[in-house]
Amino acid sequence: PTIIVLAAAATMVALGIWQLQRAGWKERLLAQYAEAATMPPVDLDPLLERGAPLPNLGFRRALITCRAIDQVPDIHVGRNAADEVGQVYLVPCRPGASGAAGRVLVNAGWSPRPDALPRLTIDGIVAGRLGAMDEDRPVTLTAARAVPPLVPTQPASMANIPNNHLAYAFQWFAFAVTALIIYFVALRRRGAPKLPPEP
Repeated sequence: PTIIVLAAAATMVALGIWQLQRAGWKERLLAQYAEAATMPPVDLDPLLERGAPLPNLGFRRALITCRAIDQVPDIHVGRNAADEVGQVYLVPCRPGASGAAGRVLVNAGWSPRPDALPRLTIDGIVAGRLGAMDEDRPVTLTAARAVPPLVPTQPASMANIPNNHLAYAFQWFAFAVTALIIYFVALRRRGAPKLPPEP
């Protein structure tokens, strides 16, 4: 039992240290996003033509040439610029493209209804703001000008990125301390003298 408890406590401490490292990484990432939000727009076309993976341009203003003709939109719950809840319409910027170009989605706009636009065409340059970027997930560009009759969608916000790694770290450390205290109490009770049985 002692080995098991000590191993469990050590694992919890290791998880707490890992969460502290994650907290530092997340702080650096958010600082990078905050800096990117103030930078000039980036033209994605030359980057996509190289065929290399896109750098992390999260929350950067960007331009891209799209060829999305008569696409069925992917509809999700979202908010407009007035912070009203409704539906946002996503389409691939370049349907069928390979590599990074095939990962770019355009948030074409917002509507209070999910049936406002059954099909959607974007043919030309789209300007907007990128959301958070992950190399294994689609890259979403929220268009500054919506496709009529849609209205502009609320751009991605860094406030929606969870940053609770410090809380998780303290929880793991607290679990480790609690496990050791409980085991120590159990050992003391086991070693305490027992009263003789009543006659």
